[in-house]
Amino acid sequence: MSSQSMIDTHREGAEVFHGAEICKKQSMSLLEELHLPRGLLPLASMEEVGYNRATGFVWLRQAKPTTHVFKAIGRTVSYAAEVTAFVEERRMKRMTGVKSREFLIWVSLSDMYIDNPESKRITFKTSAGLGRSFPASAFEEPEDEAAEKEAEAKKGNDESK
Repeated sequence: MSSQSMIDTHREGAEVFHGAEICKKQSMSLLEELHLPRGLLPLASMEEVGYNRATGFVWLRQAKPTTHVFKAIGRTVSYAAEVTAFVEERRMKRMTGVKSREFLIWVSLSDMYIDNPESKRITFKTSAGLGRSFPASAFEEPEDEAAEKEAEAKKGNDESK
């Protein structure tokens, strides 16, 4: 089933949002609600976000595919124009539209989860069952880090006066 037909199947009864600003806010809110790091979906040009709470189906549409480098772990991730998943507490499963670059090839990711909140590690798996875990802190919201650095720099400037 294509991502478009999956979206069409789950659209009825879903909360649907349009526009980059509200979509970014809603995607962050959803990640918080699921207890997942806020930086997992760094999609700036989102046009639509939908969440069908009854089925747990989520979709994110952006103007065009994008890539993001998670510097803390040295990984490049590609996000298709449509990203879909079924979500539950600390987990996104049956994902489509997300690939990670491993050496010279792109590997489709199908699941991401935090099994043990105390370990503070997030695991990513392929549909073949291969997986890799990373510190969840590597996926915190990049804007938060930038804002913190800016606040620290301003504080340093204020103290030097």
